[in-house]
Amino acid sequence: MKKEIIIFIFLLTPHNGFGMQLNQVTKPINDFRDYENNASDSIKEFYRLNHTNQTLAFVIAQKAKYADLDKLSMGIWDVMDILDTIIDESDPDLSLPQSVHAFQTAEKLRADNQPDWLILTGLIHDLGKVLTLFGEPQWAVVGDTFPVGCAYSEKVIFTPYFQDNPDTLNSLLQSKQGIYKPQCGLENVYMSWGHDEYLYMVMKDYLPEQALYIIRYHSFYAAHKEDEYTHLINDYDQSMLPWLKLFSQYDLYSKSSEQINCTELLPYYQELVAQYFPEKLNW
Repeated sequence: MKKEIIIFIFLLTPHNGFGMQLNQVTKPINDFRDYENNASDSIKEFYRLNHTNQTLAFVIAQKAKYADLDKLSMGIWDVMDILDTIIDESDPDLSLPQSVHAFQTAEKLRADNQPDWLILTGLIHDLGKVLTLFGEPQWAVVGDTFPVGCAYSEKVIFTPYFQDNPDTLNSLLQSKQGIYKPQCGLENVYMSWGHDEYLYMVMKDYLPEQALYIIRYHSFYAAHKEDEYTHLINDYDQSMLPWLKLFSQYDLYSKSSEQINCTELLPYYQELVAQYFPEKLNW
């Protein structure tokens, strides 16, 4: 029997007011992240560029480039507005504005009475895509993330595209352990650069550690979906992975091209955001 999931979906209206009117749409679980059947040529080209250019040296340079968070000073809602100008070229499941997905995720968490910090994480988890504002190409902003500096798991999406990555010419970087010690912990692993790591850098002084872990690794599907890279994961990661896997169900299965009308959501989320963040953050 084909498994299906009931999805709550929302239509974003201007920021002078959101609301909630729930419709249910049934979509087979196997239809999500179906890169074999749903990946367009542009998605494949995205991952070719991503896997070719995400080298260890590039990741180290990008972390240094953004470490000072000195690009802009903006509030959460300023960035949410910017998010609607961004199209994620890696995603086969979403064609609506990015803020729609943010509210879809948050509202599904809210409907299940999840903790406030987790609902907030659902709302903001993709705000790091504002990296495109700073001229970063899509392959350095979105898409599945993976460790660099060690061998690539075959469970990483579109693994054959790594063949042109310069790191494949370095035998150390292609060994299972690579530059890392066994069970060193993901904290000590260089992940491919993108909105996950960047937003973690922005948010690390404001949110609970579970929220920060989710933000930092929510695109690391090879770990939280495929249970790969266990040789790098330590006890702390093991304690956090259940939160990451829980969040992934809301992040992934709330996506839909269907819409519903929302007119009264904003006051709730404005209050929630104000509980955790100042008016302006450094980006």
